[in-house]
Amino acid sequence: MKTTNPNPTVTENKGQDKAEKIEKEVESFDEIYDVAVVKGKKDTLVVYKVKHMQRFNMKKIEKNLNKTLEKKHPKENFTVSSDYKIFLEVVRLVERKNNGTLSDKQAEKRFNEIVKMTSDMK
Repeated sequence: MKTTNPNPTVTENKGQDKAEKIEKEVESFDEIYDVAVVKGKKDTLVVYKVKHMQRFNMKKIEKNLNKTLEKKHPKENFTVSSDYKIFLEVVRLVERKNNGTLSDKQAEKRFNEIVKMTSDMK
Protein backbone atom coordinates (compact mmCIF):
# COMPACT_ATOMS: atom_id res chain seq x y z
CA MET A 1 0.00 0.00 0.00
CA LYS A 2 1.21 3.46 -0.80
CA THR A 3 1.49 5.69 2.25
CA THR A 4 1.87 9.45 2.41
CA ASN A 5 2.89 9.57 6.06
CA PRO A 6 3.24 13.36 6.45
CA ASN A 7 5.04 14.73 9.47
CA PRO A 8 2.83 15.90 12.33
CA THR A 9 2.33 19.64 12.11
CA VAL A 10 1.30 22.41 14.45
CA THR A 11 -0.27 25.69 13.37
CA GLU A 12 1.55 27.49 16.16
CA ASN A 13 5.11 27.27 17.45
CA LYS A 14 4.49 24.96 20.42
CA GLY A 15 3.08 21.46 20.69
CA GLN A 16 5.22 19.64 18.10
CA ASP A 17 6.29 16.96 20.61
CA LYS A 18 2.68 16.24 21.59
CA ALA A 19 1.63 15.96 17.93
CA GLU A 20 4.45 13.47 17.26
CA LYS A 21 3.46 11.43 20.32
CA ILE A 22 -0.17 11.32 19.16
CA GLU A 23 0.92 10.17 15.69
CA LYS A 24 2.98 7.30 17.17
CA GLU A 25 -0.01 6.19 19.27
CA VAL A 26 -2.34 6.17 16.26
CA GLU A 27 0.21 4.33 14.11
CA SER A 28 0.33 1.57 16.72
CA PHE A 29 -3.15 0.42 15.64
CA ASP A 30 -2.79 -2.58 13.31
CA GLU A 31 -5.80 -1.58 11.21
CA ILE A 32 -4.34 1.84 10.30
CA TYR A 33 -1.59 2.32 7.74
CA ASP A 34 -1.32 6.09 7.16
CA VAL A 35 -1.78 8.93 9.66
CA ALA A 36 -1.69 12.71 9.58
CA VAL A 37 -1.89 14.82 12.75
CA VAL A 38 -2.33 18.58 12.89
CA LYS A 39 -2.45 20.37 16.23
CA GLY A 40 -4.15 23.75 16.29
CA LYS A 41 -4.61 26.23 19.13
CA LYS A 42 -7.73 24.52 20.48
CA ASP A 43 -8.21 21.27 18.57
CA THR A 44 -6.12 18.37 17.36
CA LEU A 45 -7.10 16.82 14.04
CA VAL A 46 -6.23 13.16 13.48
CA VAL A 47 -6.91 11.72 10.03
CA TYR A 48 -6.00 8.20 9.00
CA LYS A 49 -6.38 5.54 6.35
CA VAL A 50 -7.64 2.07 7.17
CA LYS A 51 -6.30 -1.11 5.58
CA HIS A 52 -8.64 -2.39 2.89
CA MET A 53 -9.85 -5.54 4.64
CA GLN A 54 -10.57 -3.55 7.82
CA ARG A 55 -13.04 -1.18 6.12
CA PHE A 56 -15.96 -3.21 7.49
CA ASN A 57 -14.86 -2.25 11.02
CA MET A 58 -14.53 1.51 10.44
CA LYS A 59 -16.96 2.56 13.18
CA LYS A 60 -15.34 0.24 15.71
CA ILE A 61 -11.84 1.45 14.78
CA GLU A 62 -12.84 5.10 15.11
CA LYS A 63 -14.54 4.43 18.46
CA ASN A 64 -11.45 2.62 19.83
CA LEU A 65 -9.15 5.33 18.51
CA ASN A 66 -11.24 8.08 20.10
CA LYS A 67 -11.37 6.22 23.41
CA THR A 68 -7.60 5.64 23.43
CA LEU A 69 -6.76 9.24 22.58
CA GLU A 70 -9.19 10.68 25.13
CA LYS A 71 -7.81 8.36 27.81
CA LYS A 72 -4.15 9.23 27.15
CA HIS A 73 -4.72 12.96 26.52
CA PRO A 74 -7.77 14.05 28.54
CA LYS A 75 -7.13 17.79 28.12
CA GLU A 76 -6.99 17.66 24.31
CA ASN A 77 -10.00 18.19 22.07
CA PHE A 78 -9.74 15.62 19.25
CA THR A 79 -11.39 15.53 15.86
CA VAL A 80 -10.89 12.11 14.28
CA SER A 81 -11.69 11.26 10.67
CA SER A 82 -11.05 8.48 8.21
CA ASP A 83 -12.51 10.43 5.27
CA TYR A 84 -10.10 10.47 2.31
CA LYS A 85 -11.02 14.01 1.23
CA ILE A 86 -10.19 15.32 4.69
CA PHE A 87 -6.93 13.36 4.60
CA LEU A 88 -5.99 15.02 1.30
CA GLU A 89 -6.84 18.48 2.64
CA VAL A 90 -4.69 17.88 5.73
CA VAL A 91 -1.76 16.64 3.62
CA ARG A 92 -2.07 19.74 1.44
CA LEU A 93 -2.12 21.94 4.57
CA VAL A 94 0.97 20.21 5.98
CA GLU A 95 2.87 20.59 2.70
CA ARG A 96 1.99 24.28 2.35
CA LYS A 97 2.86 24.96 6.01
CA ASN A 98 6.23 23.20 5.69
CA ASN A 99 7.03 24.98 2.41
CA GLY A 100 6.49 28.34 4.05
CA THR A 101 3.65 29.38 1.71
CA LEU A 102 1.26 29.61 4.68
CA SER A 103 1.82 31.76 7.75
CA ASP A 104 0.81 30.47 11.19
CA LYS A 105 -2.33 32.61 11.08
CA GLN A 106 -3.34 31.36 7.61
CA ALA A 107 -2.59 27.77 8.63
CA GLU A 108 -4.79 28.10 11.73
CA LYS A 109 -7.62 29.53 9.60
CA ARG A 110 -7.36 26.68 7.08
CA PHE A 111 -7.11 24.17 9.93
CA ASN A 112 -10.37 25.48 11.42
CA GLU A 113 -12.06 25.19 7.99
CA ILE A 114 -10.99 21.54 7.74
CA VAL A 115 -12.26 20.80 11.27
CA LYS A 116 -15.59 22.39 10.33
CA MET A 117 -15.71 20.20 7.19
CA THR A 118 -15.31 17.06 9.30
CA SER A 119 -18.17 18.06 11.60
CA ASP A 120 -20.38 18.89 8.59
CA MET A 121 -19.83 15.42 7.12
CA LYS A 122 -21.06 13.59 10.23
